[in-house]
Amino acid sequence: MSESIRAVERALDVLQCFTSQTPELTMSQISERIGINKSTVHRLLLTLERNRFVERDLSTGLYRPGLRLLQIASLAMQQNNLRQIASPFLQSLCNEYRENVNLALLDGADVIYVDVAEGSQRVKLAAAPGQRLPAFSTASGKAILAFLPEEHVRHILERGMPHYTATTVSSSEQFFEDAVRIRERGFAISEQEFEEGINAIAAPICDQPIASISIAGPAYRLTRERMLEMGPRLLATARDIVQEVEKAGNIK
Repeated sequence: MSESIRAVERALDVLQCFTSQTPELTMSQISERIGINKSTVHRLLLTLERNRFVERDLSTGLYRPGLRLLQIASLAMQQNNLRQIASPFLQSLCNEYRENVNLALLDGADVIYVDVAEGSQRVKLAAAPGQRLPAFSTASGKAILAFLPEEHVRHILERGMPHYTATTVSSSEQFFEDAVRIRERGFAISEQEFEEGINAIAAPICDQPIASISIAGPAYRLTRERMLEMGPRLLATARDIVQEVEKAGNIK
Protein backbone atom coordinates (compact mmCIF):
# COMPACT_ATOMS: atom_id res chain seq x y z
CA MET A 1 0.00 0.00 0.00
CA SER A 2 1.39 3.41 -0.97
CA GLU A 3 2.06 6.04 1.67
CA SER A 4 -0.52 8.41 0.13
CA ILE A 5 -3.27 5.78 0.30
CA ARG A 6 -2.33 4.98 3.89
CA ALA A 7 -2.60 8.68 4.76
CA VAL A 8 -6.08 8.86 3.23
CA GLU A 9 -7.19 5.81 5.20
CA ARG A 10 -5.87 7.31 8.42
CA ALA A 11 -7.65 10.59 7.73
CA LEU A 12 -10.89 8.69 7.19
CA ASP A 13 -10.29 6.82 10.45
CA VAL A 14 -10.03 10.18 12.21
CA LEU A 15 -13.33 11.42 10.72
CA GLN A 16 -15.12 8.21 11.68
CA CYS A 17 -14.23 8.76 15.34
CA PHE A 18 -16.95 11.43 15.50
CA THR A 19 -20.43 10.10 16.24
CA SER A 20 -23.66 11.42 17.74
CA GLN A 21 -22.41 10.06 21.10
CA THR A 22 -18.93 11.61 20.68
CA PRO A 23 -19.37 14.78 18.59
CA GLU A 24 -16.24 16.37 20.09
CA LEU A 25 -12.91 14.72 20.92
CA THR A 26 -9.42 15.64 22.06
CA MET A 27 -6.37 14.74 20.00
CA SER A 28 -5.43 12.16 22.64
CA GLN A 29 -8.85 10.51 22.45
CA ILE A 30 -8.62 10.28 18.67
CA SER A 31 -5.11 8.83 18.95
CA GLU A 32 -6.35 6.15 21.36
CA ARG A 33 -9.38 5.29 19.23
CA ILE A 34 -7.49 4.69 16.00
CA GLY A 35 -4.23 3.42 17.53
CA ILE A 36 -1.91 5.99 15.94
CA ASN A 37 0.69 8.08 17.76
CA LYS A 38 -0.21 11.66 18.67
CA SER A 39 2.30 13.30 16.33
CA THR A 40 0.76 11.56 13.32
CA VAL A 41 -2.77 12.36 14.48
CA HIS A 42 -1.72 15.99 14.97
CA ARG A 43 -0.52 16.21 11.35
CA LEU A 44 -3.72 14.60 10.10
CA LEU A 45 -5.86 17.00 12.12
CA LEU A 46 -3.94 20.01 10.84
CA THR A 47 -4.58 18.93 7.25
CA LEU A 48 -8.25 18.21 7.91
CA GLU A 49 -8.67 21.52 9.74
CA ARG A 50 -6.98 23.44 6.95
CA ASN A 51 -9.49 21.95 4.50
CA ARG A 52 -12.44 22.52 6.89
CA PHE A 53 -13.21 18.82 7.42
CA VAL A 54 -12.68 19.33 11.15
CA GLU A 55 -12.51 22.40 13.34
CA ARG A 56 -10.91 23.00 16.73
CA ASP A 57 -12.54 24.88 19.59
CA LEU A 58 -9.82 27.27 20.73
CA SER A 59 -11.26 27.55 24.24
CA THR A 60 -11.50 23.79 24.94
CA GLY A 61 -9.05 22.27 22.45
CA LEU A 62 -11.73 19.82 21.33
CA TYR A 63 -12.06 18.81 17.68
CA ARG A 64 -15.40 18.35 15.90
CA PRO A 65 -16.68 17.78 12.33
CA GLY A 66 -16.16 20.81 10.08
CA LEU A 67 -18.33 22.80 7.73
CA ARG A 68 -17.00 21.04 4.62
CA LEU A 69 -18.45 17.73 5.87
CA LEU A 70 -21.85 19.36 6.31
CA GLN A 71 -21.70 20.69 2.76
CA ILE A 72 -20.87 17.24 1.39
CA ALA A 73 -23.62 15.68 3.52
CA SER A 74 -26.12 18.22 2.16
CA LEU A 75 -25.15 17.31 -1.40
CA ALA A 76 -25.54 13.61 -0.60
CA MET A 77 -28.97 14.23 0.90
CA GLN A 78 -30.09 16.03 -2.25
CA GLN A 79 -28.93 13.11 -4.38
CA ASN A 80 -30.34 10.27 -2.30
CA ASN A 81 -33.92 9.25 -1.70
CA LEU A 82 -34.64 11.35 1.41
CA ARG A 83 -37.42 13.17 -0.43
CA GLN A 84 -39.00 9.91 -1.54
CA ILE A 85 -38.81 8.43 1.96
CA ALA A 86 -40.13 11.56 3.68
CA SER A 87 -42.98 12.21 1.24
CA PRO A 88 -45.62 9.92 2.82
CA PHE A 89 -44.79 11.30 6.27
CA LEU A 90 -45.28 14.85 4.99
CA GLN A 91 -48.61 13.88 3.48
CA SER A 92 -49.75 12.21 6.69
CA LEU A 93 -49.08 15.39 8.69
CA CYS A 94 -50.73 17.44 5.97
CA ASN A 95 -53.88 15.30 6.13
CA GLU A 96 -53.93 15.55 9.92
CA TYR A 97 -53.42 19.30 10.30
CA ARG A 98 -54.58 20.55 6.85
CA GLU A 99 -51.59 22.93 6.72
CA ASN A 100 -48.57 23.00 4.41
CA VAL A 101 -45.86 20.55 5.46
CA ASN A 102 -42.33 21.05 4.15
CA LEU A 103 -39.05 19.18 3.87
CA ALA A 104 -36.03 21.51 3.82
CA LEU A 105 -32.25 21.18 3.46
CA LEU A 106 -29.58 23.55 4.75
CA ASP A 107 -27.58 25.13 1.92
CA GLY A 108 -25.07 27.68 3.11
CA ALA A 109 -26.94 30.40 5.01
CA ASP A 110 -30.31 29.37 3.54
CA VAL A 111 -32.76 26.50 3.62
CA ILE A 112 -34.10 25.08 0.38
CA TYR A 113 -37.54 23.48 0.37
CA VAL A 114 -37.20 20.21 -1.54
CA ASP A 115 -40.74 18.92 -1.01
CA VAL A 116 -44.07 20.48 -0.03
CA ALA A 117 -47.36 18.80 0.85
CA GLU A 118 -50.06 21.43 0.36
CA GLY A 119 -52.79 21.75 2.97
CA SER A 120 -56.48 21.65 2.15
CA GLN A 121 -57.33 24.98 3.78
CA ARG A 122 -58.77 27.63 1.44
CA VAL A 123 -56.26 30.17 2.78
CA LYS A 124 -52.77 28.67 2.61
CA LEU A 125 -49.16 29.48 1.77
CA ALA A 126 -47.85 29.58 -1.78
CA ALA A 127 -44.81 27.44 -0.95
CA ALA A 128 -43.09 25.38 -3.63
CA PRO A 129 -40.12 23.01 -3.96
CA GLY A 130 -36.98 24.96 -4.76
CA GLN A 131 -37.94 27.97 -2.65
CA ARG A 132 -34.95 29.37 -0.74
CA LEU A 133 -35.27 31.29 2.54
CA PRO A 134 -32.80 32.55 5.17
CA ALA A 135 -32.13 29.87 7.76
CA PHE A 136 -31.81 32.15 10.80
CA SER A 137 -35.34 33.59 10.50
CA THR A 138 -37.34 30.48 9.58
CA ALA A 139 -38.47 27.57 11.72
CA SER A 140 -37.04 25.13 9.16
CA GLY A 141 -33.62 26.77 9.38
CA LYS A 142 -33.59 27.34 13.14
CA ALA A 143 -34.44 23.67 13.76
CA ILE A 144 -31.23 22.76 11.93
CA LEU A 145 -28.92 25.53 13.15
CA ALA A 146 -29.79 25.05 16.82
CA PHE A 147 -28.24 21.56 16.79
CA LEU A 148 -25.07 22.41 14.85
CA PRO A 149 -21.73 23.43 16.42
CA GLU A 150 -21.83 27.04 17.54
CA GLU A 151 -18.83 28.01 15.42
CA HIS A 152 -20.59 26.81 12.26
CA VAL A 153 -23.65 28.84 13.13
CA ARG A 154 -21.60 31.97 13.85
CA HIS A 155 -20.05 31.71 10.38
CA ILE A 156 -23.55 31.59 8.91
CA LEU A 157 -24.89 34.48 11.00
CA GLU A 158 -21.87 36.60 10.07
CA ARG A 159 -23.14 36.61 6.48
CA GLY A 160 -25.93 38.92 7.62
CA MET A 161 -29.12 39.02 9.67
CA PRO A 162 -31.52 41.30 7.75
CA HIS A 163 -34.51 42.73 9.61
CA TYR A 164 -37.57 41.28 7.84
CA THR A 165 -40.31 41.97 10.42
CA ALA A 166 -40.72 43.43 13.90
CA THR A 167 -40.05 39.98 15.40
CA THR A 168 -37.04 38.97 13.28
CA VAL A 169 -34.11 37.78 15.40
CA SER A 170 -31.75 40.74 15.15
CA SER A 171 -28.49 39.56 16.80
CA SER A 172 -26.41 36.43 17.24
CA GLU A 173 -26.88 36.68 21.02
CA GLN A 174 -30.65 36.62 20.60
CA PHE A 175 -30.38 33.71 18.17
CA PHE A 176 -28.30 31.58 20.55
CA GLU A 177 -30.72 32.30 23.42
CA ASP A 178 -33.51 30.99 21.21
CA ALA A 179 -31.34 28.00 20.22
CA VAL A 180 -31.16 26.92 23.86
CA ARG A 181 -34.97 26.80 24.03
CA ILE A 182 -35.11 24.91 20.73
CA ARG A 183 -32.74 22.21 21.99
CA GLU A 184 -34.68 21.92 25.26
CA ARG A 185 -38.02 21.22 23.57
CA GLY A 186 -36.58 19.57 20.44
CA PHE A 187 -38.30 21.76 17.85
CA ALA A 188 -38.23 25.35 16.60
CA ILE A 189 -41.00 27.92 16.34
CA SER A 190 -41.08 30.99 14.10
CA GLU A 191 -43.72 33.61 14.88
CA GLN A 192 -43.83 36.02 11.94
CA GLU A 193 -40.02 36.25 11.92
CA PHE A 194 -39.62 36.20 8.14
CA GLU A 195 -43.02 37.32 6.92
CA GLU A 196 -45.88 39.13 8.65
CA GLY A 197 -48.84 36.87 9.36
CA ILE A 198 -46.97 33.57 8.85
CA ASN A 199 -46.04 31.15 11.67
CA ALA A 200 -44.24 27.81 11.47
CA ILE A 201 -42.94 24.95 13.59
CA ALA A 202 -40.08 22.64 12.57
CA ALA A 203 -38.15 19.62 13.84
CA PRO A 204 -34.64 18.53 12.82
CA ILE A 205 -33.87 15.28 11.04
CA CYS A 206 -30.83 13.55 12.66
CA ASP A 207 -28.68 14.53 15.66
CA GLN A 208 -26.43 16.89 13.70
CA PRO A 209 -29.01 17.76 11.07
CA ILE A 210 -28.87 19.26 7.61
CA ALA A 211 -32.59 18.69 7.03
CA SER A 212 -35.84 19.50 8.80
CA ILE A 213 -39.57 18.98 8.51
CA SER A 214 -41.96 21.86 9.18
CA ILE A 215 -45.61 22.88 9.33
CA ALA A 216 -46.45 26.44 8.26
CA GLY A 217 -49.60 28.52 8.00
CA PRO A 218 -51.36 31.80 8.78
CA ALA A 219 -50.59 33.12 12.26
CA TYR A 220 -54.28 33.44 13.17
CA ARG A 221 -54.71 29.71 12.58
CA LEU A 222 -51.26 28.43 13.59
CA THR A 223 -51.13 30.05 17.01
CA ARG A 224 -48.30 29.48 19.47
CA GLU A 225 -50.54 27.26 21.58
CA ARG A 226 -51.46 25.13 18.58
CA MET A 227 -47.84 24.84 17.47
CA LEU A 228 -46.76 23.69 20.94
CA GLU A 229 -49.48 21.03 20.76
CA MET A 230 -48.12 19.91 17.37
CA GLY A 231 -44.54 19.66 18.67
CA PRO A 232 -44.52 16.07 19.98
CA ARG A 233 -46.24 14.78 16.82
CA LEU A 234 -43.73 16.59 14.61
CA LEU A 235 -40.79 15.22 16.62
CA ALA A 236 -42.15 11.69 16.36
CA THR A 237 -42.49 12.08 12.59
CA ALA A 238 -38.91 13.34 12.28
CA ARG A 239 -37.70 10.27 14.21
CA ASP A 240 -39.75 8.00 11.97
CA ILE A 241 -38.15 9.55 8.88
CA VAL A 242 -34.67 9.00 10.35
CA GLN A 243 -35.47 5.35 11.02
CA GLU A 244 -36.64 4.81 7.46
CA VAL A 245 -33.59 6.53 6.01
CA GLU A 246 -31.32 4.44 8.24
CA LYS A 247 -32.99 1.29 6.93
CA ALA A 248 -32.22 2.47 3.42
CA GLY A 249 -28.57 2.93 4.43
CA ASN A 250 -28.38 6.68 3.87
CA ILE A 251 -27.69 7.91 7.38
CA LYS A 252 -25.21 6.29 9.74
